Amino acid sequence: MKNIVFFIFLLSINSFSQKNLQQLLKKYNTESVPYISVSELQKEKEVILLDAREPKEFEVSHLKNAMCVGYDFFNLENTLTKLPKDKNTKIVVYCSLGIRSEDIAEKLQKEGYTNVFNLYGGIFKWKNQGNTIVNLQNNPTEKVHAFNKEWSKWLQKGEKTYE
Repeated sequence: MKNIVFFIFLLSINSFSQKNLQQLLKKYNTESVPYISVSELQKEKEVILLDAREPKEFEVSHLKNAMCVGYDFFNLENTLTKLPKDKNTKIVVYCSLGIRSEDIAEKLQKEGYTNVFNLYGGIFKWKNQGNTIVNLQNNPTEKVHAFNKEWSKWLQKGEKTYE
């Protein structure tokens, strides 16, 4: 009986945090870019990954094979030179939670890219679900740039860093 109660408790915590993430994303996003879940992204064979966090965040860790495009100093022209000419290429943009990435993904849509997605929950959700992230040497790491103290509450696994 204790195991069942504990399981229901864990399920409710996960459901509660999921609901809060959904509310947070609704507060900041227009949902003009479709989301892709972590589990859907894991199944993808060929996808371009763009990291919309700042270089200092990317340097700590990122999804394997991702390109850092940044946010504050995002350069659309420079990014376009790195993307395939086929505007139907699948592109997934991510950041910490999925807020900054929506802005960058919208810019790609305005350039005619038709298969652009925003990673729901960003790198935090990716790591929270036990997936591998890598450092600049492409080695697995537990370190995740947590952006700031307020947003870091969404990162439940890994080692939070701020530098």
